[in-house]
Amino acid sequence: MQIPPLYPQDSTVLQRKSVELERAFLTEMLRHAGISAPEGAFGAGIGGEQFASFLREAQAGAIVDGGGIGLAERLFESLVERAR
Repeated sequence: MQIPPLYPQDSTVLQRKSVELERAFLTEMLRHAGISAPEGAFGAGIGGEQFASFLREAQAGAIVDGGGIGLAERLFESLVERAR
């Protein structure tokens, strides 16, 4: 049985999803590491935590945009291998 090739549009989707997953992973890692807004920057309570989560997402995005930690590449390679 011959396995069909991966179409370019499929490859693009897999790559985009891999990057999104790395960004989500890093956001959670920053949250668990206690990385958030400096004390008092956004205030206390639920509102402060919500804005701190936006900051963590932006920080994770900056890490990924700067080259990331290599997770997206590994995920992409694994997804391509499974798709073949």
